[in-house]
Amino acid sequence: MPSCNKTFATKPRSCYLRALLFLTLILPVLLVSAPAVAQRGHRPTIDERVKVFAKNLGLNEEQQAAVKKILEQRQQETLRIRQDTSISGGARIERFRALQDHTIERIRTVLNEEQKKKYDPLAVRKATPAPDQKSVEDWLKVTTPQ
Repeated sequence: MPSCNKTFATKPRSCYLRALLFLTLILPVLLVSAPAVAQRGHRPTIDERVKVFAKNLGLNEEQQAAVKKILEQRQQETLRIRQDTSISGGARIERFRALQDHTIERIRTVLNEEQKKKYDPLAVRKATPAPDQKSVEDWLKVTTPQ
C-alpha cells in the first residue's frame, strides 16, 4: 500500500480512503491465502490463490478453472477502475467494493453447499463493533475541517 506519511497531515481523508480501499480489496484474499503469502513473502499470483482455494475448499478441476477465470476477470476490471482518471476517490472505492462483492458472489455460484459454508470472505465486514468503539465516521467528523 502506498505510504501516507507525507500526505496524512494535509489530506487525512485521502489517506484514509486509500487504506480503506486496500483493506476492502486485499483482506478477503488474505483471509483465504494467508499461509501462502507468509511462506513466500510476496503477493500471490492468481494460480497460487486458486491453489489455496482448492486446498481450503476442496475444489475439483472444473471449479478451479472457473475460479481462475473469475479472478482473472476481476484483475482486468481492477486495472480498468484504477486507470480511469474520471472516477473520484469515493466513487472508485465504491466500484472496488462492488467488484469485490460481485466476485465473491460469482465464486459462490461455483461452490457446492458444503464449500459455501467454508467460504465467507465478508465475515470481517459483518463484524459488530463494541458499543463504546468509535467508528470511522466518528473519526472523519473529528478530523475533517468544516
